[in-house]
Amino acid sequence: MNGKHELYFERYDRTTHRLGRAACLLTLVLLLGAPFAIGGYLGAMPDLGAVAKGFLAIGLVWMGSSIGEYILYTPMLGAGGSYLAFITGNLINMKIPCAMNAKELVGAKSGTKENEIIATLSIATASLVTILVLALGVALLIPLQPILQAPALQPAFDSVVPALFGAMAYQYFRGHMNMAVWPLVLMGVLFTLLPALVANTSMMVLPAGAAAFLAGYLLTKKSIKQQ
Repeated sequence: MNGKHELYFERYDRTTHRLGRAACLLTLVLLLGAPFAIGGYLGAMPDLGAVAKGFLAIGLVWMGSSIGEYILYTPMLGAGGSYLAFITGNLINMKIPCAMNAKELVGAKSGTKENEIIATLSIATASLVTILVLALGVALLIPLQPILQAPALQPAFDSVVPALFGAMAYQYFRGHMNMAVWPLVLMGVLFTLLPALVANTSMMVLPAGAAAFLAGYLLTKKSIKQQ
């Protein structure tokens, strides 16, 4: 980028952080305030002590996964993409694959300004498409209910998640199999020896991510030494 583009991107970056922080704060207020506002309006306020205990129990379970996702995904998405992705959610299923596919299509590299802009545009598009599809689905929920609840379709719905993640995984693994094999082996061994961990897949992001980072570091170090 030349000097003019650098100056423009600095302004873009400052504006992105300012709007992103405001949007995150507003989202947090709405998420936490809506139940209390509804409860106050209906005269059915919950016990705050019970709410605090429940929040701490859930928060402690998800804290490790949340930190792991932040460390893993923020370098991939950049500032704008990260704000959009974490506010709208559904990162693993949609936002991350969408951003990675867009990056590959344009040939952008992770950590560059081009990649950040591409990730932001792709995640914004995915978010808008999701809203439109969900709105259409809600409108058609009652007319389609007999079809969606048909017994003949239930085996297909039971296989949606494995099929989705399998297709997504192959997209990433095919170009980096020497790196992907280590977290695959580690998770396979852990889930085989400790089947109960299958119910805590979100927490398993941390050891899987650590194994991927270690494999990438060792392979990169080996490649540099050979060169």
